[in-house]
Amino acid sequence: MLDIKLIREQPEYVKQQLARFAFDPTLVDQVLSFDEARRRQVRTVEELKARRNSVSKAISKMSDPAERATHIAEMRTVGDEISALDRDLAQIEEGQRAVMLEIRNMPHPDVPDGRDDSENPVIYQEGEERTLPFPAKPHWELAEQLGIINFEQGIKLAGSRFYVMRGMGARLQRATIQWLLDLHGRQGYEEVYTPFVVKEQALWAAGQLPKFRDNLYRDEESGLWLVPTAEVPITSLYSDEILTAEQLPIYHVAYTPCFRKEQLSAGRDVRGIKRGHQFDKVEMYMFETAERSYAALEKLRRDAEECCRLLGLSFRTKLLCTGDIGFGSAKTYDVEVWAPGQGEWLEVSSCSNVEAFQARRANLRYRPEPGARPEFLHTLNGSGLGLPRTIIALMETYQQVDGSIVVPEVLRPYMGGTEVIGKE
Repeated sequence: MLDIKLIREQPEYVKQQLARFAFDPTLVDQVLSFDEARRRQVRTVEELKARRNSVSKAISKMSDPAERATHIAEMRTVGDEISALDRDLAQIEEGQRAVMLEIRNMPHPDVPDGRDDSENPVIYQEGEERTLPFPAKPHWELAEQLGIINFEQGIKLAGSRFYVMRGMGARLQRATIQWLLDLHGRQGYEEVYTPFVVKEQALWAAGQLPKFRDNLYRDEESGLWLVPTAEVPITSLYSDEILTAEQLPIYHVAYTPCFRKEQLSAGRDVRGIKRGHQFDKVEMYMFETAERSYAALEKLRRDAEECCRLLGLSFRTKLLCTGDIGFGSAKTYDVEVWAPGQGEWLEVSSCSNVEAFQARRANLRYRPEPGARPEFLHTLNGSGLGLPRTIIALMETYQQVDGSIVVPEVLRPYMGGTEVIGKE
């Protein structure tokens, strides 16, 4: 959520920034209209309350019973009017908040203008679009031949876009998750294990609602929602609290399965495990001060890149343009790995600074020093890494001519020393 003070004082600047996206800047006018109505209502209510207080004091000094009764009856009417105005005021404030929740975050000055992901500049790259000395197979062929992923059983159990990982495939997935959690622990992140379902407010706080409602899974009876990413529960860990400066920064890492309804175009990514309604992800998350948040973003990016480097994958980092950056983000880096079997770059991490956008929604604050006025935190999030695209890159990069897959050295201790995944 944007700062209402900024909208009031610099509405044209806010509109100008929002116009850099494919976004309707007239929502700013709606916020200002509600804001003016709220101010008028508040003035009217305050005037009536002042009048009631003044008359109430006068009543206490009146000796004539009839005069007292007349003024008391008049104040009852004023009280009813105040109650009605307060109800109207609550509706106005609710309307204003609803519009503000529809407004996306503004971009950092570093963010380039662009139409879509084709205009995201590559700012760093390690490794090349490597080719193998034999015809590379896509991961779905490797997985089926090795018997480590069963697509038919996934469809049998849950429908399209689900699959079952078996044997060494399941173990490779688990080993990668455990290794990532341990690595991020060494990088300074405290591991948290959160619920895989959340209350609706957590989704509003993280900026998933209202924009992504159609992509989320919900249990109608309980009102709980399956998490689309660990970012959602972590955002609300400290909601409605006031942290101290000594507690900051707070860095967390968490593993969760993630649930999203993939809206896919016909014929797009129909093979394999690249896009699914359920997938695993390790998430890095930071609570920082405004002064340190952009330095923290660079750490977040480096930590994600280090995962790819240690796994021996070719990777590159892109700075997202206005046509591709997320709803809540002020600045985002995407880290992509090369998958030689598919011959494409796959995004495995998206590292974002959302500044105070989530903090205003979740009421995340800290006190810079004792007695100081609380300030909103800045929050940052980044995949570290996203499965299963990391698994795709590992399988396709480390495949051998006989269809077996070499296990990266860093993962072998997590797989009981297994060096090669062969046909089971």
